[in-house]
Amino acid sequence: MIKEEFSIARKKLGKTQKQLAELLGMSLKTIHSYEQGWRTIPAHIERQIFFLLINQRGRKNSLTPCWEKKECDVKETCPAWEFQSGHLCWFLCGTKCDCTHDISQKEKIEICKQCDIFQALLE
Repeated sequence: MIKEEFSIARKKLGKTQKQLAELLGMSLKTIHSYEQGWRTIPAHIERQIFFLLINQRGRKNSLTPCWEKKECDVKETCPAWEFQSGHLCWFLCGTKCDCTHDISQKEKIEICKQCDIFQALLE
């Protein structure tokens, strides 16, 4: 996530910098640093921002779970299926999708951001 995306996401959430700092459990100075580009936005903060954006919309009940959309044949071993969170596959570690299995969380979020399932959540 780049600084512009972070700032846009904060505004979509309807939060001031101070409010977002409180929500994320960090200092206001850290939020300033992210938005100014002085600090790189860590993958775990990017995940939290997307989690908040997606859940703010309240649409998870009307979405097709990832295992159905991708016709998954290993769903029984996947945390997304185990926790019935097919809309949070991008958020959960240890998912079994071929494209994101056994990679870092930072690499995973970059791949997931291109996925139809993730894109549908942000529409």
